[in-house]
Amino acid sequence: MKKQLTFILALFCVSLIYSQKIKVVSGGFDFIKDQKQINVEFVYDNMKIFKKNLTNDEYVKERSEDLESKGKGKGKAWKKKWESSRTIIYAPKFLELMNRDLHEKKGMSFEEGLSDAKYTLVVETVWIYPGWNAGVMRQPAKVSTLLKFVETANRDNVVLEITAKNAPGNRFGGTFSNEDRLGEGYAKTGKTLSKLIMKKAF
Repeated sequence: MKKQLTFILALFCVSLIYSQKIKVVSGGFDFIKDQKQINVEFVYDNMKIFKKNLTNDEYVKERSEDLESKGKGKGKAWKKKWESSRTIIYAPKFLELMNRDLHEKKGMSFEEGLSDAKYTLVVETVWIYPGWNAGVMRQPAKVSTLLKFVETANRDNVVLEITAKNAPGNRFGGTFSNEDRLGEGYAKTGKTLSKLIMKKAF
């Protein structure tokens, strides 16, 4: 029983250490309340990975070669999953949590491909840490993003800029998939931003 309590306390401490920090860098929220649709774009161009700040290309090369050395085809299969996760896990997770309250309570929709929307939310991934799961012990993923609301027709006009650092990502019960853990980090970011907009704009 004592060991179980110690383990639970350790997990609680980890969750505190890796809690998300969100900060308004510039701009305000007044423009949002009159909008029914906001376009969303996801950018990964300058993303860094791990404490070593690897580029995506460096990480993919290192990880895929390691997996390929452990079994023919494993590296290629992982690379395909890693690249597709942006469209099938990260973006949908973020948008699902963004829309959960804002769409149902305020009638506002955040979606990709809304080129006619007056404003665009650019979700730029700055840094990620995939985390790990060793069964008994685990560490959540972390996702840091720069969230910029810009005029769709004039991207240089940034009306609101927010930094979201170290959004923790993990599934209840844990998961051995790096991509799934990171997806939960994007979900956490969407949820936190949604709550901030609900509080500041309405």
